[in-house]
Amino acid sequence: QVQLVESGGGLVQAGGSLRFSCSASGRTFSAMGWFRQAPGKEREFVTAINYSSDAAYYTDSVKGRFTISRDNAKNTVYLQMNSLKPEDTAVYYCAARKWGDTAVQFTPDEYAYWGQGTQVTVSS
Repeated sequence: QVQLVESGGGLVQAGGSLRFSCSASGRTFSAMGWFRQAPGKEREFVTAINYSSDAAYYTDSVKGRFTISRDNAKNTVYLQMNSLKPEDTAVYYCAARKWGDTAVQFTPDEYAYWGQGTQVTVSS
């Protein structure tokens, strides 16, 4: 079965850093990345990377602070989060698109598989 296992998250002060990983088992994917959901808000795109092309995409609010990378041999993606802000506080969900589908997309409904979610809390 397909399983996405997330590691990372935690409580940090503003300006701090966190590193996430998301490991997939069972199959390969056209794209993997993260969405996040803050209390009372809808789930939003954060970042994703294509399996084949290495093309990476970021929401404007994290550009220059977050970096996504991949290791295709391990079916794993990594998210380095620097200069964290209180506004980054949310549950972060790893997500993957099915192999054969169009690569990176920007809405949750386009992603077939999801991790369990990890809490990021950034204090001011």
